[in-house]
Amino acid sequence: MSTSTTSRSGMLTMDELTALVDKREIDTVIVAFTDMQGRLVGKRASARLFVEEIAAHGAECCNYLLAVDVEMNTVDGYKISSWEKGYGDMAMIPDLDTLRLVPWLPATAMVIADMTWLDETPVVQSPREILKHQLSLLAEKGLEAFVGTELEFIVFDDSYRDAWAKKYEGLTPASDYNIDYALLASTRMEPLMRDIRNSMDAAGMYSEGIKGECNFGQQEIAFRYTDALATCDNHSIYKNGAKEIADRHGKSLTFMAKFNEREGNSCHIHLSVRSTKGEAVMAGDGEHGFSKPMEHWIAGQLKAMRELTLFFAPNINSYKRYVEGSFAPTAVAWGLDNRTCALRVVGHGSGLRVENRVPGGDVNQYLATAAIIAGGLYGIEHELELEPIFEGNAYGSDAPRVPSSLREATSLFASSEIALQAFGADVVEHYLNNARIEQAAYDAAVTDWERVRGFERF
Repeated sequence: MSTSTTSRSGMLTMDELTALVDKREIDTVIVAFTDMQGRLVGKRASARLFVEEIAAHGAECCNYLLAVDVEMNTVDGYKISSWEKGYGDMAMIPDLDTLRLVPWLPATAMVIADMTWLDETPVVQSPREILKHQLSLLAEKGLEAFVGTELEFIVFDDSYRDAWAKKYEGLTPASDYNIDYALLASTRMEPLMRDIRNSMDAAGMYSEGIKGECNFGQQEIAFRYTDALATCDNHSIYKNGAKEIADRHGKSLTFMAKFNEREGNSCHIHLSVRSTKGEAVMAGDGEHGFSKPMEHWIAGQLKAMRELTLFFAPNINSYKRYVEGSFAPTAVAWGLDNRTCALRVVGHGSGLRVENRVPGGDVNQYLATAAIIAGGLYGIEHELELEPIFEGNAYGSDAPRVPSSLREATSLFASSEIALQAFGADVVEHYLNNARIEQAAYDAAVTDWERVRGFERF
């Protein structure tokens, strides 16, 4: 990956926004951040108020937004937010470098916010803050990360409200068969897919293209890599915007890791590291064209992977994606252009990079990218030796396995010294509570599978 600082149309300066507001071409500014579940949350502000006050001072929101379950229920166990603490406020401080148009919504702009307490100290449990901390540790070593995330999703001909009314059963996928790289059946989805791609370009992103995937109705839109923080910001805006655009077309799409028993939705994360001066540091004259830092970086990721999987696979459903022979990894191993391994090394020179294939479409990309960096830094700081390359089919290997359940991943994360050192006790405790709440909710649920098997025959 090489750096690119070319600005994209759709991004706004404050002067440009002010001019659009004065001309009444923009009347709404969305102030948003990504919550624990990877969703964009926030508020719509009057554009005039944003220009006059919020841009400089931020906007308040309830601190429970980083302490709820997926249903937005208040839950116990969080230090930052509780009934005892009165569910007070935290502040959304706009990062004006992220200010952009939202072309799929009328007269609307958006800005991503950093989360602080009212005394202006950072909310360390915020996903964006967790990533920023890891990036600062990289910067201390004169390094910076460039990232590309590859999100897959499944498109349905049902609208979101119809899908909800059907309890997500009997939905009609937007294709009838495997359309991996196929053009004919994918063309039926092109009105929606083109709208998404062009809308994201007009919101300051760089859409590279699209391809069909294996599951019925499955697609992947690729975006050009950029610096890690910008990629993760764009990821949230794209994921939210794609759903809004699909809704406008009377369709729905899902990023859940495993919708059915066919292929799941992945979110492979490509990450390369360069010096802050733009120099390649991972390519070298060692075996496979690696430098010593590259060897340590991969070794650290392998060492940390099982312990940090909670940040790659945050939900019960995430772990149903890890099926042998499904292109989702089960072996904690690395290989050169080997899609059966959890870590696939590709590229050369300044573009030499590691693709982490563990995350699914349901991942919180800030947390996953932070975990990748934490593992790489651990390897560099401890000068870990890289194990031999894996060649062949890693599914049948005796390599350590990716955790098979949220329960296992939570236990590994809870006992991880790597996680504790990288993220701190407050972050570790916060996300362990989130995982335990999700696990408890699942354990208490009675599923359709149980009813079908047990209603008459037990």
